[in-house]
Amino acid sequence: MSQSLDQIFVSAKQWILSLLSGTPDWVTTIVSILINISALLGVFLTIFALISVLERKILGRMQNRYGPNRVGPFGLFQPVADGIKMLIKEDVVPARADKVVHFLAPILVAATAILTLGVIPYGRNMTPFAIDGGILFFFAVGSTTELAVFMAGWGSNNKFSMLGAMRAIAQMVSYELPLIVTTLPVVMVAGALSPDAIIAAQDGYSFGIVPHWFVTTPWGAAAFILFFVSGLVESNRTPFDVPEGESEIVAGHMTEYSGFKYATFFLAEYFGMFAISGLAVTLFLGGWHAPIAVLQFIPSYIWFFLKLSALLFVYIWIRGTLPRTRVDQIMNFAWKFMLPMAFTCIIAAAVWHYQGRGLAGWLWSLAVITIVYLTLSLLLETKKKFAPRTYRFVE
Repeated sequence: MSQSLDQIFVSAKQWILSLLSGTPDWVTTIVSILINISALLGVFLTIFALISVLERKILGRMQNRYGPNRVGPFGLFQPVADGIKMLIKEDVVPARADKVVHFLAPILVAATAILTLGVIPYGRNMTPFAIDGGILFFFAVGSTTELAVFMAGWGSNNKFSMLGAMRAIAQMVSYELPLIVTTLPVVMVAGALSPDAIIAAQDGYSFGIVPHWFVTTPWGAAAFILFFVSGLVESNRTPFDVPEGESEIVAGHMTEYSGFKYATFFLAEYFGMFAISGLAVTLFLGGWHAPIAVLQFIPSYIWFFLKLSALLFVYIWIRGTLPRTRVDQIMNFAWKFMLPMAFTCIIAAAVWHYQGRGLAGWLWSLAVITIVYLTLSLLLETKKKFAPRTYRFVE
């Protein structure tokens, strides 16, 4: 029973494809692809609608105020109202803007985010597009976001938009390095670039209660934290949403966008957050594997989306509690701390592996991480470098 429930969506797809028996192979292939794309968009558009209202509800709860509570029961129809509002708002394009580039930028950024979702395994045998180099594909496609942001800034023919785009690109390039480097130890240990193979490498339990997830190792825990922080920056989420700092630079590269084009940027930001969180679950949290052996009867896709929901909640939690950082602090943090620690994770993973992946390797790996962390903390001590702040022209 549990096996059939676990594979219910896979079986449903196979049943639909069986109806096409006798048709040319290319027809079956196209229908299979369309089913995968439809399921992917249906699931994540629904999650996007839910998270857009739940985020405001959760932030309201954290800050002792009400969230949306007027449209529909408990405000649950607020995403529908927002969607209708965005659809009927006037689409204003600056007179001197590059019309083609201005139009293509939100489409490209949304397409990029959707493509990255296609290589993540959402359950047992539930990878929409299983390819051997899935991790490479994820980062290769994801890196085109910078191009889309530049197109938005340049095509708008607005100084604020261009400055916001340059700031966003500098930030994303800086944090893509630690984001990619922290995946290398996982790829090295698993010996594969396929997300399915990486999840398979995290199968099994010690004593039936300790999962063999990479996050349970010192190098894996450190790499997971670095990956998650880099994902925050890549998603332009608080406290790293400097390109969209309303008090500083209006809305960044989105300043000259309105209506549904602006909503497309908003959707792409959330889809990027889903993709980064899904990859974090795949790389470090065992993917769709259950946390303890006795819970394996629960369908695998439920475990994946529970882990994904937990990470999304942390994104919202951080947004509701931390203030925005300065752009120079963000860049210093990337190059002086994040990148050295990311390379340290590679060394620690190698030590863990060559020590037999046992207790000795665990301790040696922890020692490497701790020594480098303490060294960087001492070298980057900044309290003494800042002079006391003096206020002028204030009585």
